[in-house]
Amino acid sequence: MASPVTIDFHAHAQSPKAGELIAQAPDNPRAAPNPHNEHLQRTRYRAAFSDVGVRLQTMDRQRIDTQVVSPAPIYAYWADQELSSRIVTASNEHIAEICASHADRFVGLGHVSLQFPVVAAQQVAEALDSLGLRGVEIGTRVEGMDLDDPALDPFWTAAEARQAPIFIHPAGTTLGKRIARYYLTNLIGNPLDTTIALTNLIFGGVLERFPNLRIVAAHGGGYLPSYFARTRHGYEVRPEARTIPHEPGRYLRRLWVDNLVYEPVFLAHVIDVMGPSQVVLGTDYPFDMGQDNPVDLVDAVSGLSPEDMRRVKSQNALQLLGMA
Repeated sequence: MASPVTIDFHAHAQSPKAGELIAQAPDNPRAAPNPHNEHLQRTRYRAAFSDVGVRLQTMDRQRIDTQVVSPAPIYAYWADQELSSRIVTASNEHIAEICASHADRFVGLGHVSLQFPVVAAQQVAEALDSLGLRGVEIGTRVEGMDLDDPALDPFWTAAEARQAPIFIHPAGTTLGKRIARYYLTNLIGNPLDTTIALTNLIFGGVLERFPNLRIVAAHGGGYLPSYFARTRHGYEVRPEARTIPHEPGRYLRRLWVDNLVYEPVFLAHVIDVMGPSQVVLGTDYPFDMGQDNPVDLVDAVSGLSPEDMRRVKSQNALQLLGMA
């Protein structure tokens, strides 16, 4: 079978069973209605999540050969171990079913109980070995714990050993009332949370301790590539930032980001900062904050060589997924 020409690394599915487990949990701290999530209940979103035919039609329109399907970012890191394991199982089995329905068009990423790092390490192996998934998706933080917390080392160890790509996707922000209006929780909060998570991975030494991690960040890596010169400058002048043995740019280029930045001029900057080997396609299917034209966006970047276009459209993703 020929390798896909285009791969969307950022697309979601929602397990109905996992959704029920989360909604019915008596200790769910987010059980109150959220007006920003009402769009999930609209007919077109339900069909986009549940109807594989709709998914395939959208991919064809977007010129996407293969879609990397990951869980909708509802991680339920507040759940106890028993409930969390049931949510993970339901979510991962659902994604595996989608992938099995059209193995030539879909590959999957799983969910893990990141609040229990040893369990999450075991779930990485289960997702890859038992369900045929290629990697896992995690949030930008685990309730009150950031991603550079040493408690998470068992998870990083397992993911690195298996060369499993880890897709980091935000699920809200801690900024609170200041961004309660105008949908700023997503417009500003989500990319900022990703920026904080990636910066913690750099300054917290995670990328130093685990140099072979395959970390892919949603939404162009948040704001980090846009203003990375300030991060580098802070490392040079502030003792608080001298926590790593090498300048931050060395670690930045160990990360991958998707191209979900909407306009060619911004994508050109991301590619320039990250390097053409570190960028993949992303739609955020089926959400309204996604982009419908990731391939067109690459084509519109001025001065990008044909080889670099191939890297962004498929080759980087194939290598991350172990399919090259």
